[in-house]
Amino acid sequence: MPEGPELALAGRYINEACGGLVFCGGAERSAVGRGPEVPFRSEAYRLGAAARGKELRLRLEPLGPGRPQALVFRFGMSGGFRLRPAAAPPRHAHLRFLTRESPPCALCFVDARRFGSWRLGDAWQPGRGPCVLTEYRAFRENVLKNLDDKAFDKPICEALLNQKYFNGIGNYLRAEILYRLKIPPFEKARTVLEALKHQEQARRKKNSSLTLSKKLKLKRDNADLLELCHTVPMEVVAAEKNLLDPDHADNHTAFKNWLQCYGVPGMSSLRDHNGRTIWFQGEPGPMAPRAPTPRSHAGQTSRKKRAGPKADPDAPTAEVTTRASKRRSRRAENPATLAVKKEEEEEEEAVPEPPRKGRARARRAAAAAPASSAPEAPVKVTRRRASAHKGAGPGAALT
Repeated sequence: MPEGPELALAGRYINEACGGLVFCGGAERSAVGRGPEVPFRSEAYRLGAAARGKELRLRLEPLGPGRPQALVFRFGMSGGFRLRPAAAPPRHAHLRFLTRESPPCALCFVDARRFGSWRLGDAWQPGRGPCVLTEYRAFRENVLKNLDDKAFDKPICEALLNQKYFNGIGNYLRAEILYRLKIPPFEKARTVLEALKHQEQARRKKNSSLTLSKKLKLKRDNADLLELCHTVPMEVVAAEKNLLDPDHADNHTAFKNWLQCYGVPGMSSLRDHNGRTIWFQGEPGPMAPRAPTPRSHAGQTSRKKRAGPKADPDAPTAEVTTRASKRRSRRAENPATLAVKKEEEEEEEAVPEPPRKGRARARRAAAAAPASSAPEAPVKVTRRRASAHKGAGPGAALT
């Protein structure tokens, strides 16, 4: 799942692999790519990339006449770039840029699950905050000065996925950061961050007379959550230089060995209120989701009715059992699927169930039937109790 470190590594990969190459022509888009056609052509141009949080900007610079073109990519769940011979492109290549050399190579945007996308222009997506990797000071200030925002009413594990404040943090990073600080994932975000703000103010007063080296050592030994939002992703960047190049398969093993919490055997996991899986150790915290509705062996919600007052609107609701939800249930039962929940998951549209057959349908059918031309004999109507049973026998009167 590409997060801030993977986007930064993708930008580095493009700049290192394509820095000495000259490209020509235009961008070739696949029929199923989730992005617009690119209105750019040039006899000779170069490529450069820059990453910010969970976005990557690709810039096409003509070497002669012509205007440059920029594209901003989001990688979704499986996006990335590969440089390969044009005659043997990788599978699921949705956008290709061809080099001028012979035989040509192609820089390809590859995305097997097709959740990634691109748009034209060089502007970053509005509403995203400063990058946790490259804009640490601005990122920290943006969080601490906005603690009254309702985003911090949520559990800290959910607030960490809000890209308005934590641009670049995703599912595996939030688990690793909270685990290292022993913070329960379902502690209220404002409670955690306000304590951090008070500690920072006290530390500034206390350390005003310390030398720079002692300040740095004290800061390193007493790292807070916002610092780890920067240093933990930087560890991934430092350790995974060739992460997105499949020719370096050992990097995936090194990455799995680096993980201390996310998907690690022996850790606990819960679905947060957005349906994302959070891995943790110890108590989940006071804002943990309520226990799910009991399910039958087939994975369907029990149909047994419960007597009592009107249901609490905050309580979990029963799911509609459709073909789509059955598929989701089967996927959810697979532990491997739980570990790779999509950062910006697209919900399947439920297939509506057919209406129930019953008295209403019978009444509609009777009303639609043509009237008989023969006069009907008068029917004697006898009142009876409304609670009379359906099968009262042939002598029962109509109501």
